[in-house]
Amino acid sequence: MENIGIYVHIPFCVSKCGYCDFCSHPPAKGEVDRYLNALMLHMQDFSGAAENCVVDTVYIGGGTPTLLNKKQMKDLVECIKASFNMDKNAEFTVEANPGTVDKGYLKHLLTLGVNRISFGLQSASDTELRALGRIHTVDDFVKSYNAARAAGFRNISVDLMYGIPHQTEDSFNQTLNFVLELMPEHVSVYGLKIEEGTRFYTERDNLPLPDEESEYRMYKAAHRMLTDDIYDHYEISNYSRCGFASKHNLRYWKNEKYLGFGVSAHSYFAGQRYAYTDDIGSYMHEMEHPSNMSSILKECTDIDVFTKETEYVMLRMRLFSGVNLAEYASEFGEDFSRKYGEKLKRYIDGGFVTLDARRCAFTLKGMYVSNYILSEILDF
Repeated sequence: MENIGIYVHIPFCVSKCGYCDFCSHPPAKGEVDRYLNALMLHMQDFSGAAENCVVDTVYIGGGTPTLLNKKQMKDLVECIKASFNMDKNAEFTVEANPGTVDKGYLKHLLTLGVNRISFGLQSASDTELRALGRIHTVDDFVKSYNAARAAGFRNISVDLMYGIPHQTEDSFNQTLNFVLELMPEHVSVYGLKIEEGTRFYTERDNLPLPDEESEYRMYKAAHRMLTDDIYDHYEISNYSRCGFASKHNLRYWKNEKYLGFGVSAHSYFAGQRYAYTDDIGSYMHEMEHPSNMSSILKECTDIDVFTKETEYVMLRMRLFSGVNLAEYASEFGEDFSRKYGEKLKRYIDGGFVTLDARRCAFTLKGMYVSNYILSEILDF
């Protein structure tokens, strides 16, 4: 039996943040229960296709999954366990918005088998949180974080963001110091991206954003401060204490199989990558009245050898460990240096990439512009 991961998308939130382009919205009356019923029908229907697989990571994301009440969360988790072969030691993550959980709710998650919680702090400045449109304050986060520790969570991840309106290098350093005092097991640090369809995109010309040089210095500051004998910077945006790298996210970056359920959820399974529609009405209707599953697929791609090789390089280069050249040769029957060495030469000379007999990897400054470099060397 092979291992797979499961991602479940909960598209509900209290309000939409100005920068958010994820599939999420405040729920209408009765919509949560109807959607959960559709989710469970979907998982039950798919269980047969994964009967020879063992689920060793589960990630419930959103949106704000902790908007579900205790019964709704219990029903969802029990359906996951009933539909799939769960490893008893599976990493089980739930995303939580600060202020939406208390000690009782968090203890309930632990009794269900959830053993990892991910808090979206973003900033330790209330001014910056308001600029983002977040509903919580720094004090709300502290209460939620302490409640998670008191409840018994020993694996907590905290999301941070740089490039926020009104943010300065000093205020970002203060956020980093704030998190370092708490010592969560995992920290994710993302640069703000202005995406089409968001409020920030409409307001982009008037947003008081840090300049590009300041953002790069923030990225370097995160690396410097977090890796000072505490965290391993193991992926472009992710840091972990020893033994606490996100197993579920590593699955994506190592091209391992996973199943996604819910609107906008992605899967890599049975030689295909596919994603479901972000139209929640269409999704629920198809689960309630099955007729044509392909009608709710937003995309579906067969993974041929060329695509697999391209994805392998693109995703492995997101990791600071990079591409293992011996593993690459075994997987694809090619010499990595012979294929990519000439394309990479100017980036190696510029200090953006390292290439030796064992591996190819980005340096810190290469990581910051990795999307540009990969688009230059890979044939997308």
